[in-house]
Order: sequence, then C-alpha cells, then structure tokens
Amino acid sequence: MSDNWYYVHQLPVLAGFRLIVLANRIGCADQFLLELHDRLAEGLECAIARLRSIMALERQLASETDQEGFTAFQLQGEEECFVRFRITLLDDLEIDYATYEYRINNGEWHYALSADCDGVSISYPSLVDLTDAELGTLAPILRAIRAEASISIARVVYD
Repeated sequence: MSDNWYYVHQLPVLAGFRLIVLANRIGCADQFLLELHDRLAEGLECAIARLRSIMALERQLASETDQEGFTAFQLQGEEECFVRFRITLLDDLEIDYATYEYRINNGEWHYALSADCDGVSISYPSLVDLTDAELGTLAPILRAIRAEASISIARVVYD
C-alpha cells in the first residue's frame, strides 16, 4: 500500500464490480447462482464500507492533529483488516491442527482424530474450488474481482 491513492482507486473498482454483479444477477434463473450473486454483492459492500472507513480516518488524520496517536492507530488497524479481508461465497473450513478439530462455516467443532484396532487416523475435510461450469456467468466476473480482492469459492469435500 505504498501508493497514496491506493484506497481511492480501490473504492470505485470494487463499487463497479458490485454493480456488475448486481446487473448480472438479473439474468440468473438458478437459485444457487442467485445466492452466490447475493453473497458476492454483500461481500463487496462490506469491502467498500471498510474502504470508506479507511479514507475517513485518512482525512481525519490529514486535517486534525492526532497528539495521542489514536486515529493513526485506528487507521493502521483498519488497513490491516482490509488486507486480510476475504469474501467467502460458499463454505469456509477452519482447522485447528493442535487439537485435531475442524469446523465448517463457523459451526460446531468436530474431531478429525479417530482410533480403532488398526491404529490412529486423522482425516480432515478439504476445500475444492467450484468449476467455471458450476459458476456459469459469474465465473469471468469472479476472475476479474480476484485480481483486486480475496475471494473464496469452494465447497467442503470429505475424503
């Protein structure tokens, strides 16, 4: 983020992608694709809100004195959150390797560790990306958005 205009550039880019997603949603007849469009538009709106917050803090820092450093600290936190921001369209898998547990979509934790007379085995599910055929007309839009934001479009698969 060394460019002073990075966030100013990102705002119209993400807002434009959101408009494209909403326009593309009109032609969808499949319920699954409608949900993906809605989730993507919502995620882009969240990213846009975070960018607006960053730009407001930058304006505040430029126009007012920040003797306690609170505004600068808050701005740094917002920028770090934006860097880690991720739009999850389908499934989210979280694995805790220390306890051999996993959870899907912030649900309950499940044990991946099992034992029987043959020994101990650990079996975690994995994430598999959706294909372009499954994404339909949303696929080229997602490829373009991935250049600007982190998006996860995967489903959980049990091995």
